[in-house]
Amino acid sequence: MIHDYWIFIGVFAVFFFLTVSIYLFSQNQKFKVKNAKLSTANKMIQKRLNEVQLEHIGTKLNPHLFKNILNSVQSHAYQTYMSLDKLANVLDYILYESNNKFVSPKEELNFALSLIEINKIKVNPLFDFRIKSKINKSDEIYEEKVFAPLLSVDLIENAFKHTDFLASDSFISIQLELEKRIFTMKVSNKASLKNVLEKEKSGFGSQSLDQRLKMIYNNFYTLQKSSKNGIFTAELTINLGDFYDKMRYS
Repeated sequence: MIHDYWIFIGVFAVFFFLTVSIYLFSQNQKFKVKNAKLSTANKMIQKRLNEVQLEHIGTKLNPHLFKNILNSVQSHAYQTYMSLDKLANVLDYILYESNNKFVSPKEELNFALSLIEINKIKVNPLFDFRIKSKINKSDEIYEEKVFAPLLSVDLIENAFKHTDFLASDSFISIQLELEKRIFTMKVSNKASLKNVLEKEKSGFGSQSLDQRLKMIYNNFYTLQKSSKNGIFTAELTINLGDFYDKMRYS
């Protein structure tokens, strides 16, 4: 009798354990499915939020850029004929290409070089201006749509806007490089203290650049800024190759 009792207890315990295990497993699966759905919904919401933020930044950026370009041309009207082709390239790019999610490095680099030439209109011909371009046109991503348009604007505009053009040792240095699927842009300039203080109070451009880079390239970029002895340096590096691979295979 006692033996049968323990057999019953054992069978009941096994049955209870199996029932509880099946129930917990079922609940765990339901939780995983629900969690996956929530995760997917959250990613969709975050993606749309990023798109809205990028659209908002774009609506601010384009008029701001137009104003700066026109001011440069207007303030040196007698030199305008020398930059008409560059101006046409820049305006075409802003009007027709900047609304695309991505452009090629080739298109963005051509735009950046034209923008530099337009800004040089307001610089004294004797000013120490250095431009270095090392672009590997045979790079596999040179003509691929992997570059967010107008990313180069902020660093170029800030260099011209915040340089102390009256200082004897003043300069602007801009280096552009595309090599081994990696884009690098390094900008240095002798900054005016007054302009730096004004920049700290306003500075929409710098904030918008940081936001766009983080939302678009996430872990595929670095943006380093430094200041030493009145010389400000900003260096942007984007691993376009790895980003392109992610776009293709995700």
